[in-house]
Order: sequence, then C-alpha cells, then structure tokens
Amino acid sequence: MESITQLDSDKVIETIKVLEKRINDRFPTSGLRNVCNDFLQLAQQSKGNIEWIARPNIIMRAFSYFIILIGLGGLAYSITYIDLQIHDTTLSNIATISEAVFNDLLLLGASIFFLGSMESRAKRKRAIKRLNELRVIAHVIDMHQLTKDPSLINKGDNNTENSPKRTLTPLELERYLDYSSEMAALVSKVAALYAQSLSDPVVVSTVNDIEVLCTGLSRKIWQKIMILNEKIKT
Repeated sequence: MESITQLDSDKVIETIKVLEKRINDRFPTSGLRNVCNDFLQLAQQSKGNIEWIARPNIIMRAFSYFIILIGLGGLAYSITYIDLQIHDTTLSNIATISEAVFNDLLLLGASIFFLGSMESRAKRKRAIKRLNELRVIAHVIDMHQLTKDPSLINKGDNNTENSPKRTLTPLELERYLDYSSEMAALVSKVAALYAQSLSDPVVVSTVNDIEVLCTGLSRKIWQKIMILNEKIKT
C-alpha cells in the first residue's frame, strides 16, 4: 500500500508532463513551453538522483568500515609495543604522555568521523547540485512572466521602439500566468523530494529556500491574475 504521507516522484513527473502538454496546446512556440520541457528533463534526472540518494551505498560503506578497522587494528597493535609502566611520575612527564594519547585519540576520532560521514557528504553534494539547478529554473520562470503586465490591458498602443511585444489576449494571458504559477509550485515539489529522501540539514535548508522562492513567485503571479480579472470585469 502506497504511503499518503510522502510525495510520489512518478506522480510529480506525470503532473509536469501534463502541464507541458497543456502549455504546448496553447503556446507551442513560446519560451515557457521550452522552459517546461527543460524542467521535465531535470525532474526525470532528479528521480534517478533521488533513488540513488535513498539507497545505501554498500561499496562506500564497506570501504569506510574497512579503513576504520585497519586504523583501529593498527592502534591496537601499536599499543602492544608501549611500556605502560611509568618510571618517571613527575607531573611534566605524565602531562606529556597524556597529551600524546589525547592527540592520537582525537586524530583517530576525526578520521572515523570523516570516513563515517563520507557517504552522506557525497549524497549531499549531488543533492545540492540538482537543487541549485531547480533554483535556476524558478528564476527562469520568473523571467518569462516579467513582461506579462495585466495593467496594460485596454491601454491602447503606447509602445515604444523597445517595448516588449504584447500579443496575448486576456484569456491567453491568464492561462500563461496560471501555467507559470503551476510550474513554480511543481519546482518546489521536486525540491521537496530531495528533503524527503535525505534528512540532511544543509539539504533541508536549501529545499526550504527554494520553497520560499517559489511561493513568492506564485504569489506575485496570482496578484497579476487578480489584476487581470478586475480589468476584464471593467
């Protein structure tokens, strides 16, 4: 039975595919359709990355444990050559020996921590790389809706030589903005799949940043849709 408390990557990708088809039906030659197609490819790549992140990396774990065992074995073997009978019990001599033992234990602990966290660091690196690509997609979506200004509806032709071409009807403009908002929301959902598979603080923080970015973008787009609806009514 499928869990209803987790996002399903296949269903998220299917939703993106449907959105790409909807955009293609109305705006087949638009830049927004190309952005959605690139986003779909990134989401499909992300699925493979997320599956890799969710699986335990047996080879990397075995390598880490093997090196740790060698280190512990070497430490245990070297202890057998230490004369544990302290003949000079002066404070300075005891402090010197204690410092040497402490430094060795500290170095061993740092090595164990480094090797033990190697798998999670590798997964974090891959997740952050893909999350940054999703962040870029969100900004690209924002760029495509920047010139879609509903306040200029019914204002007549007051364009200058460098004004953007506004050829969309009110209905087309509304659908264009709606598609942009949906795509921004889906960007945050693909990002959330990474946090769902890897509860790393850096990954979770990056996902939250993308969520805030996409929510702000959707809010800005829906403000335009509301203005457009008011213009249509008048």
